[in-house]
Amino acid sequence: QVRLVESGGGLVQAGDSLRLSCTASGHTFNNYAMAWFRQPPGKEREFVAAIRGSAGTTFYSPSVEGRFTISRDSAKSMVYLQMNSLKPEDTAVYYCALRPMDVGFGSVSYDYWGQGTQVTVSA
Repeated sequence: QVRLVESGGGLVQAGDSLRLSCTASGHTFNNYAMAWFRQPPGKEREFVAAIRGSAGTTFYSPSVEGRFTISRDSAKSMVYLQMNSLKPEDTAVYYCALRPMDVGFGSVSYDYWGQGTQVTVSA
């Protein structure tokens, strides 16, 4: 059974940084994409960033590009999201997702999800 577990969320002030981590276990996929999505209060889940399994190519939402960095350690089945220059509008529950094929940009593209970790950015 595939399981994803996020960690690293918390309460920070605007301009601060946070690093989210996600560990994937229980799978035997050789080439898979991983992504981060977020769901702000009262809004739908939205794409944040994704990374390919093979070349490690990364993709970002325009709202976070230049501030957030996605990376992965395939040997450990982990993916990270370094978030710098955080803004109050980054406040959301952040979810890690896995897709056993190339990256997708919609939440429906991903088969496996973590439980989410709360990130709150105060002004």
